[in-house]
Amino acid sequence: MNHAAVLAGRAVLAAALLGIWEALPRLGIADPELLPPFTVAAATALEMFARPSLRADLWVTTLELLAAVAIALPAGTLLGLLLAESERLARIFDPLIFFLFSIPKSIFLPMFILTMGIGFWQKVAFGVFSTVFIVLMSAAAAVRSVRPDHVFVARAFGASPVQIAWRVYLPSMLPILLEGLRLAVIFGFTAVLLAEMYASRTGMGHQIASWGENFMMDRLFAGVLLLSVIAIVVNETIRAVEARCGHWRQ
Repeated sequence: MNHAAVLAGRAVLAAALLGIWEALPRLGIADPELLPPFTVAAATALEMFARPSLRADLWVTTLELLAAVAIALPAGTLLGLLLAESERLARIFDPLIFFLFSIPKSIFLPMFILTMGIGFWQKVAFGVFSTVFIVLMSAAAAVRSVRPDHVFVARAFGASPVQIAWRVYLPSMLPILLEGLRLAVIFGFTAVLLAEMYASRTGMGHQIASWGENFMMDRLFAGVLLLSVIAIVVNETIRAVEARCGHWRQ
């Protein structure tokens, strides 16, 4: 399927979902007080986005997400490389990693608040904790997918470990790492918003929690729309980079 057909299919799907959203409260199937029509939520989102205070909250949340991903990506990649290269380390740490990966990270959020307060870096730290294991496991799987004969040839020609990592592992790993990065961004976004909703004075998570507690559903759904736009833009940007690196799979 070509790119134009994919875009057309996405547009049709989005139009159908938004049409259903608009129709449910208009037809009385859903309570407009609980589910405002899409046009109402969209108009509220535009009105709110014009406010400097809301743009500041969006910027805070975006910065927290970018900082968390910027830390988790290299840290998780390095740890995944070490575990994939060392069978002994993998046997020691794999059970702990799978345990931490499998349990909800939200149960650790109070610990982060008690030890780091409710500031910017607490959100970043919780975002890193929620995403680093995804990057780590993706990196380990990517390393194990590298053909051993490529590494053998590089070593035979006297390549150093840094050169092997840069010239052999990275080109082979990058497509898989980018797939892991897209998942990490999704989990990181959720983690940052959850941390803001739980205990914060700034950020979109704090605003959404406040709107929900005060039954301001039009603003609540407007905030969700704004966050969805950010998430889609980030996801599609990573997808575009992934598509450009797709030939490295060969």
